[in-house]
Amino acid sequence: MPLHMMLKKKHLSAGRVPLILFLCQLISALDVPLDSKLLDDLVQPPTITQQSPKDYIIDPRENIVIQCEAKGKPPPSFSWTRNGTHFDIDKDPLVTMKPGSGTLVINIMSEGKAETYEGVYQCTARNERGAAISNNIVVRPSRSPLWTKERLEPIVLRNGQSLVLPCRPPIGLPPAIIFWMDNSFQRLPQSERVSQGLNGDLYFSNVLPEDTREDYICYARFNHTQTIQQKQPISLKVISVDELNDTIAANLSDTELYGAKSSKERPPTFLTPEGNESHKEELRGNVLSLECIAEGLPTPIIYWIKEDGTLPVNRTFYRNFRKTLQIIRVSEADSGNYQCIAKNTLGAVHHTISVTVKAAPYWIVAPQNLVLSPGENGTLICRANGNPKPRISWLTNGVPIEIALDDPSRKIDGDTIIFSNVQESSSAVYQCNASNKYGYLLANAFVNVLAEPPRILTSANTLYQVISNRPALLDCAFFGSPMPTIEWFKGTKGGALHEDIYVLHDNGTLEIPVAQKDSTGTYTCVAWNKLGMAKNEVHLEIKDPTRIIKQPEYAVVQRGSKVSFECKVKHDHTLIPTIMWLKDNGELPNDERFSTDKDHLVVSDVKDDDGGTYTCTANTTLDSASASAVLRVVAPPPTPAPIYDVPNPPFDLELTNQLDKSVQLTWTPGDDNNSPITKFIIEYEDAMHEAGLWRHQAEVSGTQTTAQLKLSPYVNYSFRVMAENSIGRSMPSEASEQYLTKAAEPDQNPTAVEGLGTEPDNLVITWKPLNGFQSNGPGLQYKVSWRQKDGDDEWTSVVVANVSKYIVSGTPTFVPYLIKVQALNDVGFAPEPAAVMGHSGEDLPMVAPGNVRVNVVNSTLAEVHWDPVPPKSVRGHLQGYRIYYWKAQSSSKRNRRHIEKKILTFQGSKTHGMLPGLQPYSHYALNVRVVNGKGEGPASTDRGFHTPEGVPSAPSSLKIVNPTLDSLTLEWDPPSHPNGILTEYILKYQPINSTHELGPLVDLKIPANKTRWTLKNLNFSTRYKFYLYAQTSVGSGSQITEEAITTVDEAGILPPDVGAGKAMASRQVDIATQGWFIGLMCAVALLILILLIVCFIRRNKGGKYPVKEKEDAHADPEIQPMKEDDGTFGEYSDAEDHKPLKKGSRTPSDRTVKKEDSDDSLVDYGEGVNGQFNEDGSFIGQYSESRPGNEQRWKLCGQEMEARTMGISSTNRNWRRTLDLNQEKNALCLMTSATPPVLQTTQVIVMNLEGSFKD
Repeated sequence: MPLHMMLKKKHLSAGRVPLILFLCQLISALDVPLDSKLLDDLVQPPTITQQSPKDYIIDPRENIVIQCEAKGKPPPSFSWTRNGTHFDIDKDPLVTMKPGSGTLVINIMSEGKAETYEGVYQCTARNERGAAISNNIVVRPSRSPLWTKERLEPIVLRNGQSLVLPCRPPIGLPPAIIFWMDNSFQRLPQSERVSQGLNGDLYFSNVLPEDTREDYICYARFNHTQTIQQKQPISLKVISVDELNDTIAANLSDTELYGAKSSKERPPTFLTPEGNESHKEELRGNVLSLECIAEGLPTPIIYWIKEDGTLPVNRTFYRNFRKTLQIIRVSEADSGNYQCIAKNTLGAVHHTISVTVKAAPYWIVAPQNLVLSPGENGTLICRANGNPKPRISWLTNGVPIEIALDDPSRKIDGDTIIFSNVQESSSAVYQCNASNKYGYLLANAFVNVLAEPPRILTSANTLYQVISNRPALLDCAFFGSPMPTIEWFKGTKGGALHEDIYVLHDNGTLEIPVAQKDSTGTYTCVAWNKLGMAKNEVHLEIKDPTRIIKQPEYAVVQRGSKVSFECKVKHDHTLIPTIMWLKDNGELPNDERFSTDKDHLVVSDVKDDDGGTYTCTANTTLDSASASAVLRVVAPPPTPAPIYDVPNPPFDLELTNQLDKSVQLTWTPGDDNNSPITKFIIEYEDAMHEAGLWRHQAEVSGTQTTAQLKLSPYVNYSFRVMAENSIGRSMPSEASEQYLTKAAEPDQNPTAVEGLGTEPDNLVITWKPLNGFQSNGPGLQYKVSWRQKDGDDEWTSVVVANVSKYIVSGTPTFVPYLIKVQALNDVGFAPEPAAVMGHSGEDLPMVAPGNVRVNVVNSTLAEVHWDPVPPKSVRGHLQGYRIYYWKAQSSSKRNRRHIEKKILTFQGSKTHGMLPGLQPYSHYALNVRVVNGKGEGPASTDRGFHTPEGVPSAPSSLKIVNPTLDSLTLEWDPPSHPNGILTEYILKYQPINSTHELGPLVDLKIPANKTRWTLKNLNFSTRYKFYLYAQTSVGSGSQITEEAITTVDEAGILPPDVGAGKAMASRQVDIATQGWFIGLMCAVALLILILLIVCFIRRNKGGKYPVKEKEDAHADPEIQPMKEDDGTFGEYSDAEDHKPLKKGSRTPSDRTVKKEDSDDSLVDYGEGVNGQFNEDGSFIGQYSESRPGNEQRWKLCGQEMEARTMGISSTNRNWRRTLDLNQEKNALCLMTSATPPVLQTTQVIVMNLEGSFKD
């Protein structure tokens, strides 16, 4: 049975802290807390904690390890059976058992074979309180046999025929994974036409010529042994119609060749399964896989339906191009008839698969451990289901209960054992076995009878601090058998506290619903039963709440200005608040423009991005308060352009009245450029010590032109002057003449004198040396003096030069010293310096802090107290105490190794500190160390503590899948940080209308073990917004949101493997965006363009030919030239051609052209019939013969046609278009003058249009 840890609380945060029941039900059983000291004293029957799987397949190349781990008090001993008889491991030198464990290790690496140790093994763990047994572990070595050698004949098929390439892999253990590849180890492409079946065979619905290859290879991968076996390659050749025609083309006429169709098209038939019906049996919880593969031409498409119901939308998936139907987590409700339908354009075929779902045994109520006190009653329930119904049998300590020793306190009633008036002799381990033909379940549950006097587990004198007017919870974690009675008392006088003012919880906790100042005091918890009594005192302090009495105020400031927010806090005088400022609920920008002090936040040089909400938060260890204000940034008014300028630099610098430590400087101001000079800045250069570096000397008002300057000894001065007005500072003046002052003794000593040891036996004296300017003369040195502060020793001195450190060796550890450092030069000594105190070197502390106590405040905060170490043991400057803490282990995994240690340092002599940011519902450990300047002392003894439950984080993800007309399915992942035991999920959702307004909110509570939920009876084509929270016993965590839309009709439903949350299709589709519509419009536009070209050509038949010889021979009086001045087209002419073009003749309807009927025929311009056409029948190039006056004509015409083709406007060219040329002459122009790209583009157009011209 689960054991709950007793948790103690020190500081209680705001709000009601949820109660954790530390003790189990009083009705029939007793819960044992996970207290380490308590468990050391209690006996416990054995419990199997780890074992190998029932079907254990081993790698024959490695040693065999059969696991069996158990716990109990006293520790259990182990024994094994093999194939139902005792397995004496001492007689087999290859078999050993791990110390303190029941795990067997069989060494077959050195000798022996895995097959020798095949069998059924069972482990027994036994102590004085009973015996627990493991499952029957069937041990079998894995096998990866080779393919049998076979000779595979090449396969030759005609295009379109169906084909099945068999794989038939060898039977291995576990079964192999099958895949098809080629010789290059590339997977063969699969599609609706070609796919691999569940049995590994490769199915072709119809073959194509591209299927021809000689390396169809089936591979079997045996994962357990990491081996891959290969079948002999299969050769396939598909003969196409073209190949058949090539072989007979020389002997047959065109009419005797094969037609375009390679094979006769045919309706579908199934390649697998065979016949019209088949049967499939599957076990509950497994994946049901149904397969139908069909052949036919065209390639068939597969559809699936369930005859007597619908397919489960949230568990159904289609694989292998819809040829395989899979239903995950199959249950008895999935039994029935499933029909696959194969369709193509010629027909359809059906196959019905009858599915029966059986079930191996599964638990309805598994037996749980019982801890009872003498005389109590209890029950063990073992309830299982399956198909067929499993048989329930009981064992006690591994022996069938029918032949076990009789126990008068127990009574067996089928799947229940009833215990009454138990005694310590009733302790035992019971086994429940539920079995049917498909498997079995075995569970161990012990009955442990204990008689223990009361014990209080809460630490004595625990201090609780609570804010007034909030609830206070005082813990009294206890244990005893029989269950103790708990009473609370306040102070040293008075009776027991009653329920009228207080709340007494079953776990011993005392709750004060509204704590007031008078609730402060000492409370005593008393636990008693018939075996004894125990009591414990705790203390309660009530603190004033934290309040913000001066809140930050709304502010509107101009860009570039400064703004300040004020936040004054009132708090309990014993609590120290921490003030934190936030911007828009996040940290302040990492910018030096933001500065904070005790009560204010100041933002300098405000920028646009600084606008937002600023929040002041005051946090104490018990409560917090916050207030916010909004900052709005506006643009400053425009500034006028500058009109004035900085002054010109001063000039004519002169030094007068030159004394040892002073000189007078005089200068002449430059032009102030219309802005009065406000001051002069004087700088100096020390050419002796810092040549090229100018330093500030003095400032005088803008009305002065003389300054008396104080000087230092032994400096080679030069001076310069700058003028400043409201606009800015001028350039520096020219430097004055140099002036060297006389040397003198130093007038100051080094600063920053310190004495700190770097080793336990030395003293390092350091100081900030004087610079050359401060030396006042040559030969700068330092006199270093020291002596012990508490002794009578004389000063010890040494003179050093060019250093800033001196090390005194051989000093005692961490002893105070008086130290002096005096400057001197060749002239004399500086004034006597004051002595400063230092310390010799530190050593590591010798003692660890003692009496470390941990008070858990809430689920994320704990307070640690410790006793200070003796001052002498620190052996250095006490810098503070350092706490190392880490998340050691969860309450269910005690051997889990530490993950990460965190460190908090508390300055000074503090003896307590807070640990923030803890993980709720976790077990932590910590230790404390004292820290001095040398380092850390030894660690205190590790102290463990537990944090209570908290609210969980938001679910990790949320997605919406399988939308239908009126339902949506939500899938989510549990929170990454549950922070306790999840009790349920809360789902809220509401519709969103077309104006984005939210509808009524619907709440649902979902069990914690669910990560998928289907909402039904939703509105059609409606957007919904979903909010999902996880909840523990403490409360709800953060939410995750998502939106989705129900579909308009079933046609909009996406298949299950389409990404979740995508918008579904709707009836109201924008037709202008559909591909088929765009293609149709393009086709219509192209057709209209072709018709316009044909009409234009037919309208202009018999147009004008710009050919000089034909114009001379045939004049046409009907043709009137078009003039430029009235916008009409005239004849093209040049110096040699002024004759009008003749009227073209019409072509007869018999598509023949007679020379006598058409004087302007192409024949007249060629060299005979054979010379008019090229090899492809065109007449390109026949008009390119040089004729007088025509060469320029063809060049211009070619330029025009090229410009038309390239889309270039020829409006401004110095030649006119002749739009009424007939088709032949347009073609002539194109073919004789166009560039090669244009010629190639237009050749086909001319050939196609020539037929229209003849019409």
